[in-house]
Amino acid sequence: MRKQQSLAGFTLIELLIVIAIIGILAAVLIPNLLGARKHAYNTISQNCANSLAKAAAIYKIDNPQSTSFPAASFFTGDPTSYGTQNCLDPNLTITGDSAAQYDYTIVHANGSKVFNITENGIISTPKP
Repeated sequence: MRKQQSLAGFTLIELLIVIAIIGILAAVLIPNLLGARKHAYNTISQNCANSLAKAAAIYKIDNPQSTSFPAASFFTGDPTSYGTQNCLDPNLTITGDSAAQYDYTIVHANGSKVFNITENGIISTPKP
C-alpha cells in the first residue's frame, strides 16, 4: 500500500489571480501617489506665498514712511526677521522687484501651479 503524500502549496491559477489583483491595485494607486506629490509641492509654494504676504504686511507696519516695498529677496534673505523660513526650499523660485505695490511670484520646480501675491491676495494659476 502506498502512502498518500500531502502536497502543500498554491496552484498556478491561484498565484496568477493574486498577481493580477496586485497589478490592478498598483495601477490604481500609483497615479494617486504621484498626484499627492504634486499637491505637496504646490502646498509648499502656497505656504511660502502666505509667508511673503504676511512679511510684506509686517514691513509696511514697521516702515510706514516707506513709499515702496522691497524685492522678494529682502524677505527671504533674512527669514527670521519676517517669518519666511518656509521659503528656504532650494526648489522654490521667488521673484519680485521693489515697487510701490508688491507683486511676488512663487513657483516650485516640481509643482504644477504658480502663485502670484499682490495686495489684493494670492492667485494661483496652472504652471505653463
